[in-house]
Amino acid sequence: MQHRLLGRSGLSVAPLAFGGNVFGWSADEARSFELLDAFVEGGFNLIDTADVYSAWAPGNRGGESETIIGKWLKRSGKRAQVVIATKVGKWVEHSGLSPVNIRTAVEGSLKRLQTDHIDLYQAHADDASVPLSETLGAFARLIEEGKVRAIGASNYNADRLAEALKVSQEHRLPRYESLQPEYNLVSRKGYEQALEALIRAENIGVIGYYSLASGFLSGKYRSEADLSKSAARSGAVRKYLNDQGQQVLAALDQIAAAHQATPAQVALAWLIARPGVTAPIASATSVTQLQELFGAAKLSLSAAELAALDSASAAF
Repeated sequence: MQHRLLGRSGLSVAPLAFGGNVFGWSADEARSFELLDAFVEGGFNLIDTADVYSAWAPGNRGGESETIIGKWLKRSGKRAQVVIATKVGKWVEHSGLSPVNIRTAVEGSLKRLQTDHIDLYQAHADDASVPLSETLGAFARLIEEGKVRAIGASNYNADRLAEALKVSQEHRLPRYESLQPEYNLVSRKGYEQALEALIRAENIGVIGYYSLASGFLSGKYRSEADLSKSAARSGAVRKYLNDQGQQVLAALDQIAAAHQATPAQVALAWLIARPGVTAPIASATSVTQLQELFGAAKLSLSAAELAALDSASAAF
């Protein structure tokens, strides 16, 4: 499988990332271990998590996902085979991007992950209350100490990302080498209208989230009645149940049939083929689901098929 460089970080990743938000939530420890083993055996290596995952689940407080990944790393001995990406800034216990918070948060993440370094440490959300020079300076010290290899940004708009890049250059600080935006066939404009040109001009890697639009692009949800399949996702999916959303599903169905593939595989293949996208993030809660996602990395869509998907999703 051909790997891709993530920005100018030197990190080389397969074209599909595993979203660790399910660990400790909809996948317990045993299932998470199975998924991680299958992910690496499938030839993939980028595992994305955050310190806050999965604080939203009943009985959780945050840190569960990193803890499970850490136990798996220790048990499997596969640390050298994976690229670990985690985030700081959105957990109430370590909120924001002040240097003090970043320092405290990274030590906690390293302990939970049972590793001496984080490959990609991401600002989970912009923090305008802290000067960018201070945030980037804190990240720089972690890189100097060998605790972090590269840094990335999540949920930054184009203006703030451009400003961060400028500050990095002016102060000779490490720059954000990746961006993690929401991006999929039914959520395009937020990324494409401003961010896409910037990241391509600056050679920044993109590891977008919600790649399957909370499951809508899998074709599992096609009507209001289908929303009963998942109470957790019904709110996020309902907004796509309109004529424009059905148009996207119809295009996915047609192309999937031509390739003997699934709509989810086609939706991910479209992302993988987008200029500037390094590795879309997708999650699974069973090995069967995960192996279906693997098919996206092997699926080559024609120019006509890509254009058909572009046209069907233009309203988004």
